[in-house]
Amino acid sequence: MSTTRLLVLGLAYGRETTHGYAIHQELVSWGADRWAHVKWGSIYHALRQLKKEGKLESSVGEGGGEGRCRTDYSITPAGRAAFLELLRGALSDAGAHADLLSAGLAFLTFLSRAEAVDLLERRCEALRRELQEITPYVGFADSWEDPGAEHIPEMLDLWYGNAEHALRWTAGLIERLRGGAYTMADDRGAGADLPGGMSDLSDGLEEGAIGLSTSPDLWD
Repeated sequence: MSTTRLLVLGLAYGRETTHGYAIHQELVSWGADRWAHVKWGSIYHALRQLKKEGKLESSVGEGGGEGRCRTDYSITPAGRAAFLELLRGALSDAGAHADLLSAGLAFLTFLSRAEAVDLLERRCEALRRELQEITPYVGFADSWEDPGAEHIPEMLDLWYGNAEHALRWTAGLIERLRGGAYTMADDRGAGADLPGGMSDLSDGLEEGAIGLSTSPDLWD
């Protein structure tokens, strides 16, 4: 639910008004129905819940088809605050699942360069602590003495490998940001455009051109 809320609020954050069908079409073009498992029903549930919480407000729009009115949504100040809180958490939390982290990366450029670097540095610190905790238990596959649980070191090696890779990738992104990569919010000045290029990711996943599993269990 956090991933869907982040995606819905993020799309509302970057637009004056939007509606459920437009959000669904945008997310499908990003491939979010695969990497974030976002479904039509979950989008509308999120819209209704966010309106109930005062994070979105609705108005009657035109173009619902067959003479029906369409419900348009716009983000409120509370919704903007909630979006930024979710975004910051997605980027800084080392335990965030791959779908939530990916959603955060989709809106990375809504932040200033300095804040994005700061959030990612927090993620690095958490990953370093995780590696320190796991390290004493890694590499004992041949000498594990607990009968019936000789396979447990494989799990520990997996956790270590995932954390090590995540740390290396996060540190690389920090370096790229510090080097001026990407157009961040403070580079553009006032306002923030919707993130671009997500449809290219969708095409790559569709064609098998990107050598990554879209399973959150494997991306954690």
